[in-house]
Formats: sequence, C-alpha cells, structure tokens
Amino acid sequence: MGEPAIERLRSSVVSKLTDVPKRILIGRALRSDRLGETLLPKRIALPVFASDPLSSVAYAPGEVLLVLSIAGVTAYHFSPWIAVAVVVLMFTVVASYRQNVHAYPSGGGDYEVANTNLGPKAGLTVASALLVDYVLTVAVSISSGIENLGSAIPFVVEHKVLCAIGVIVLLTLMNLRGVKESGSLFAIPTYVFVAGVFTMIAWGAFRGLVLDDTMRAPTADYVIKPEHQGLAGFALVFLLLRAFSSGCAALTGVEAISNGVPAFRKPKSKNAANTLALMGLLAVTMFCGIIALAAATDVRMAENPARDLVHNGVPLGPDYVQNPVISQVAEAVFGKGSFLFLVLAAATALVLFLAANTAYNGFPLLGSILAQDRYLPRQLHTRGDRLAFSNGIVLLAGAAGLLVWIYGADSTRLIQLYIVGVFVSFTLSQTGMVRHWNRHLATEQDRAKRRHMVRSRAINAFGAFFTGLVLVVVLVTKFTHGAWVALLGMVIFYATMTAIRKHYDRVAEEIAAPEGPSDDSVRPSRVHSVVLISKIHRPALRALAYAKLMRSDTLEAVSVNVDPAETKALRDEWERRGIDVPLKVLDSPYREITRPIIEYVKGLRKESPRDAVSVIIPEYVVGHWYEHLLHNQSALRLKGRLLFTPGIMVTSVPYQLQSSEAAKRRARRQQEWNAPGSVRRGPAQERPREPSDPKA
Repeated sequence: MGEPAIERLRSSVVSKLTDVPKRILIGRALRSDRLGETLLPKRIALPVFASDPLSSVAYAPGEVLLVLSIAGVTAYHFSPWIAVAVVVLMFTVVASYRQNVHAYPSGGGDYEVANTNLGPKAGLTVASALLVDYVLTVAVSISSGIENLGSAIPFVVEHKVLCAIGVIVLLTLMNLRGVKESGSLFAIPTYVFVAGVFTMIAWGAFRGLVLDDTMRAPTADYVIKPEHQGLAGFALVFLLLRAFSSGCAALTGVEAISNGVPAFRKPKSKNAANTLALMGLLAVTMFCGIIALAAATDVRMAENPARDLVHNGVPLGPDYVQNPVISQVAEAVFGKGSFLFLVLAAATALVLFLAANTAYNGFPLLGSILAQDRYLPRQLHTRGDRLAFSNGIVLLAGAAGLLVWIYGADSTRLIQLYIVGVFVSFTLSQTGMVRHWNRHLATEQDRAKRRHMVRSRAINAFGAFFTGLVLVVVLVTKFTHGAWVALLGMVIFYATMTAIRKHYDRVAEEIAAPEGPSDDSVRPSRVHSVVLISKIHRPALRALAYAKLMRSDTLEAVSVNVDPAETKALRDEWERRGIDVPLKVLDSPYREITRPIIEYVKGLRKESPRDAVSVIIPEYVVGHWYEHLLHNQSALRLKGRLLFTPGIMVTSVPYQLQSSEAAKRRARRQQEWNAPGSVRRGPAQERPREPSDPKA
C-alpha cells in the first residue's frame, strides 16, 4: 500500500467522526468556484452590514438620557439638540464613506485607506481599532438584546451571562454556514424592527399631534434624584459633551459596509454606496423619532436606578429592573401587552442579537486581509467549507464571549468601552482619503474629474475634522469610565500584529532562495545513513532493505544499550542472520534513548560538516485510536528532536499492521459515501503517523 493510501487511511479515522456533526451544524461544503453565489443583493446586504447602526437606536437614545440624568430631569431638554448633533455627524460620516467605497472597493476599508495613504503604522493603528470595535460590537449588541428580552422574560435577566454566551454560539454557527444564508435569516427580523419603529413613530406622532392623546411612559411618574444639582458653566458643557459621545454609539458599524464591498453584487461600489446612504437615512430617522417620543412620553432613566429613581419619595431599590427607552416608548404608544408592543419587543431583541452580524462579517474579512499582509496568522486567510473565513469567525466569538463573561453581560458597562475604536478609524481613514485626493489631483488634467475630486476631498476633509473632534471628546469624557480598556486592547492588538509581522519577515528572509549556490543547493559530499534498531522484526528488516536501496556512501544500524540482556540477544541474532550492515550499539548508563542518538548523529556531522546524515526510523501503522496508546512515545520524541538538528534528514519507513487493513476498508467505504467536503479537501490531509519505538 502506497504512502498516499496510508495517509488517507489514517485521516479517515478522525474525519469520519467529525464530518457528520460538522455537516449537520454548518451544512455541505461549497466548491471554490461557487463563491459568486454567496454575493449579496442590496436587500440582503442592508441587514447583513447595517444591522449594527440600525439596531443601535435601541440603546443610543437611552445612553444620552442616562448621562443627562446626572443633572436631573431638567437636563432632558438638551436631548433634542444632542440628537441634531448626532444626525449631522451621521450624515457627515455616511457622505465620507461613500467616497471610500468608490475609491477603495477591494474590501480593505479603513485599513487599506490608512495603510496606502498614511503608511503601515497608521494602517495598523486603524486595524487594531477596528478589531477591538468588532469584538465590542458583538458583546454590546448581544448584552443589550438580552436586557431587552429580559423585560418580557425574567429568566433571561436572571441568567443573562449564560444566555448571552448561548446567543454568541448560535450566531457563530449561523455565520459558519456562510454569509448569504446568515443574511437571509437576519433580513426578516431587521426589516420587522425597522417597520415596527417607523410604525411606532408614526402612530405616536398621530396620537400626540392629531388625536391630542396623553401618552405616558411607565416611568413618567418617577422623580430623578440628580447626582449634581444645578450644573452650569464648564461642568454643564462637559456633561453635554459626554451625553453627545454616548449618543455617538448610533454611528457604530457604519464602516462595515466599506469593509464588505467585495460581498456585494456588481456593480459593487454603487450598490455599497446606495446601501450606505439608505442605512444612514433610516438610522437617523429612527434615532430622532425615539428621542422625540421619549421626551413626549416623559421617559425617566438613571445610571443608578435603584438609588436615583424615586417614586412617592421612596427610592425604587435594587429589585427594580430599568427597561430600555425603546421598550418604555413602545409601551406608552402601543399599550403594554398589545400585539404591536410584543412584535416590536421581540424584533428589537432579535435585531440586537443579529446586529452582531456586522462584526461577524467585518472581523473575519479584515482578519483575512491582515493575514495576507502577514500581520495575523495565515490560517485567518483561509476560507472554510462554506466559503466563509471560519477561523476569524471562531476567534471573534471567543473574544466576545470572554468580554461578556468578564463584564457580566452589562451593556451599560460595556458601552463605556465602545466607539473609541470607531472614531480612531473614522479619523485616520478620512485623513487618508484627503491624502488620496491630493495625490490624484497632482496628476489629473481633466476638469470634470478634478471638480469631482475637489468636492470629494472637501467632504473627506470635513469628515476628518469632525470625527477627529468627536474622538477628542470621547477620549476626554469616557477615558476614566472604561475607554482606557479599549485603548489597552488596541495597544495589545498593535503589539501582537507587529510581532507577528516581524516573525514572518524574519522567516521569509531566512528561507529566501539565494541567487548563487548555497549550502542548501550544493550536493552533500557523502550521505551517511543510520537505521535505528531496537530488535530484529519485520519493520526493522523493511527499514534496512529501504536503506540499502538509497545507496548511501555509508550505512550502519544503531541501537541503544538500555537492557544488557536484550542488547546481547540483538547482537547474537544479528550475527546468526548474517546481516551485512554493521551494527553499532550506543551505551546509555541512565537508560535514555533520545540523548545518545542525538549526540551520536551530531558527532557524525561534526566530523564531516559537508556530509548529510539520514536517520531512518521503522514505524508501525495501526488502525484504531486506542492502539496508539499501547506504544510509548520515545521514537516520536526522537523524531521531534532530530528535526531541530541541522544537517539531519529523518525518514520514516511504515509497516502496516493488520488493524490498518480494517481502517483502510473504513476509508474506502467513506470514499464511496462521498462525504461532503471531499472536493475542497482533495487528498486526505497529512497527519503524523505513530512511529514504533526503537525499544518497543
């Protein structure tokens, strides 16, 4: 049985056990030439890439009111002006990114823009910020969704960490099935949520303006006990800036479309730009509508509701659960327990869970690009069975799950870490776009194109200035509230990716093929072959026969004297059989096997540095996993040590035991079954064989 057949035989044992559950969970593997079938139309791309900014309207208005509550309910009248500032910022960012998707449609997004125009350090800074933000997007969105769902199902709130991690696992499996399938699943709740919010805004406006109904939130009768009464001057300005920075959570995920342009159907840039504009329009309308309805229905929110919310002169206490703003507004507009209230509550929870899909599409794609640029492990550049970047998806899920566990799935605590990375990438990306237009304007002669470039440069310049200003505000107002953790994460990502790149560069330089002759290309003067022998048996005789076929300059058999009686029996048997290969026995006073052999072959190399030493190891091939446990691993350790010895070649000579025939038959049956995924895998993947122990 040939070497490829042995490899297929051994891999079949594990692959048969893993293929069936894998196909059940993530589906049949797709051929590489079906990648085009996974591209997204605009109606699917909107919920896939824009679910994060669309769903952020479920918690961003609440974050604004929470901060303003520090100064008491009188500060709530600033909320409409903060909403206006957020809207201006949103339109600025959307307009800026529309320039990005046309200029850089390859999917590199902010990273590619900064790397190309501002240099590798700026590009790596943007990449670090985006990776941190994607992880936080998953953690914040799912934690917020759990809190929204908990307003209707108390069990979810009581076990919110476990429930949040369960949702992360579910989303991970859905995304491993592929972007198109996950997008189709996510489209329905996203559109139901958008329709529900617009229905709530329209019905609330009709009731308030036309019917003149009185709509009151369930917290309307509560009194807020301000932490700082009568703020004025700089303190009030600082509070408003902090509220504005919290409201900027509505902008998270805007950059995901520029990173996901390759996933759109043609014309990619045009479809991405249109989706971006539609997303911005929907997000700002819903954000402003909820802020307006919150003011009209007298919603009350507090950072510490147990202490700062008072009803009839008594604090509500630790048992009080503060529902999100959108839930309170929906209850005031539709009525608690009504059909529309329940539909919107369910859609809100679902869309917040699914908002994490923005990160599930952005993080793996960015990770793939960074891996291609040698800043992350190359495994992140490989597509899985369903043509998704599976390794990146799993890495994102693990990091987000860890954050959820550390912060107890508390969205209020997690959101303090949020948006720092977003505005770092916003600012550097728009600055890079200004540099991009300057470079093209220096060579472009066509007047119409120059006018277009000048207009685009003005948009990006304003975007860079505005987002840079917001970044300063966010850092100043949120640093002590948790933003430092996000900055620390960015530093860790930056340092790790820099170290990985240095490693890959060092390896590439070390293994680069030289122009002239080198020690690796010059033929060795001689080849000294060494066959490791523990006793005379079929594997040993096969290894000796193979070594003779190599026609080495010198050939010898080597054994280690661990047991004098066994060594004497080996010598006697060697002489009795008349084997025409000299047998050398190495002494081992401490009964070691690996060290004497390593020292011996090193000595051969030292005596003749231009000679190559070939170490030949006979090995068993078994067919059952438990049979591997019945042989000790000294030969495997020996092979591992020899691989680190320069000038030493290691050759394994397999000998198939009867159990390997059973494994071969199992492999043949599996091939006849033609398990899904075999097309992508091709020949069975290489797997280390279990070598026989020279002393077994």
